[in-house]
Amino acid sequence: MKTVMIMFDTLSRNYLPAYKDIDIEVPNFKRLQEHCIAFDQFYGGSMPCMPARRELHTGKYNFVHRSWGPLEPFDFSVFETLNQKGIYTHLITDHSHYWEDGGATYHNRYSSWEGFRGQEGDRWVSRNEALPNDNEHPMNKKGLSVTQHFANRTRQQNEEEMSTVKTINAGIDFLNHHQDKDDWFLQVECFDPHEPFYVPERYRENSSNEKDFVYWPKYQKIDGDAQQEGIKQSREEYKALVRMCDHHLGKVLDFLDESNMWEDTMVIVNTDHGFLLGEHDWMGKNSSPLYEEIIHIPFYMHVPGVETSERCAGIAQTIDIAPTLLDYYGLEIPENMEGKSLLRLLDNEKINHEAILFGTNGGQVCVYDGRYVYMRASVNENNQPLVNYTMMPTQIRGFMSKEQLKEAELVPGNKFSNDVPMLKIKMDNYHNSYAFGHLLFDLKEDPEQNSPLNDETIEAMMVEKLMKLMKHIEAPEEEYSRLGLK
Repeated sequence: MKTVMIMFDTLSRNYLPAYKDIDIEVPNFKRLQEHCIAFDQFYGGSMPCMPARRELHTGKYNFVHRSWGPLEPFDFSVFETLNQKGIYTHLITDHSHYWEDGGATYHNRYSSWEGFRGQEGDRWVSRNEALPNDNEHPMNKKGLSVTQHFANRTRQQNEEEMSTVKTINAGIDFLNHHQDKDDWFLQVECFDPHEPFYVPERYRENSSNEKDFVYWPKYQKIDGDAQQEGIKQSREEYKALVRMCDHHLGKVLDFLDESNMWEDTMVIVNTDHGFLLGEHDWMGKNSSPLYEEIIHIPFYMHVPGVETSERCAGIAQTIDIAPTLLDYYGLEIPENMEGKSLLRLLDNEKINHEAILFGTNGGQVCVYDGRYVYMRASVNENNQPLVNYTMMPTQIRGFMSKEQLKEAELVPGNKFSNDVPMLKIKMDNYHNSYAFGHLLFDLKEDPEQNSPLNDETIEAMMVEKLMKLMKHIEAPEEEYSRLGLK
């Protein structure tokens, strides 16, 4: 049995023809629909990048207990388990967070891995503070990562040198060497179309965006009409990068066609989250509430020999990928895994989830039941109490502070830690959800989330569903207090 998973970071369903009628030519994403089932209600869970990947490995929610961090010593990893059971697993990626403090234990769970440097602010090429940044648009991100990006670009002068292209080509090289072998899993993971939207000119339709334009939008609230041109520019640059991803996705699809691998290979095309490009007057993904444009994500899956419809209507999430792989390879699914195998959903009759959770650590804790989305904010202005449960006290780049570690407390384990004792560490605010308050939306009547509901009966129903799921995952007592739940 074989699996190819092609993962793009920050791939928005609003720019893909399977999900929206759009003015962008992406023939290879459209071509996916010839072989793959498009899932209509696929959602992220833990935000953003590495929390989502922890779900990918463990089949469990991360965000209620832990912020951005590495895999824990107590974590189950589906890729490590496949390897132990004789399934060769290989990761190819240009996602630089894998080799930072907050992600350094993920890639080592695979049988082997290959990485390409240079994306975003990857601390790669030696920096020269005098490097020219000829784009000082006020809506663009500034700081060390931008300086690093321009240093990295000195080694990415043409398309062939770009790390996404190298990642895709390495994936095709793996397929060339393994197409006739059995029992393997390949993850081809591209950081694009994540910002910055650095893209060759041939994919850009709006050449007026050559000098002073929004190519690396900083996460911010949009105020008034002055920034509308910047929103338009950032959308054009994002679309250009999606076109590049589409072109190189086509190379993989060509190989699968020419080698007739669809007959014996499961194929998944997925992402971790989307992105706000001016919708709801926001740019980014971490600072705002988790609107549909961020958390409702595209997901395509092909299972050889399975006759099914072109679309799947069942609610599904990133946590479901790990049990799906175990199910596909005929391996036991751990009882305490919160995800469910997607293979159960393919006849559109079975239900995996009555309701699901999603959120960012310290932010709103959200529940979705197929119609309503309820976003529960902190009831305390200081967003406290907020703690993390971990045995790996690191953040994105660096360790937690000595002051935090001095106050850390070793506590008994629970479902989250597979019953292994762990440290409880007090956290400062990063996402203070108090400012947004509770939000309730009816996605059937208001799919664009333009009009929050004010209905005490529906809110009470959604609070009950939220608390049921929090109890099921053994959420920390501090979260109940922070959210004002009893």
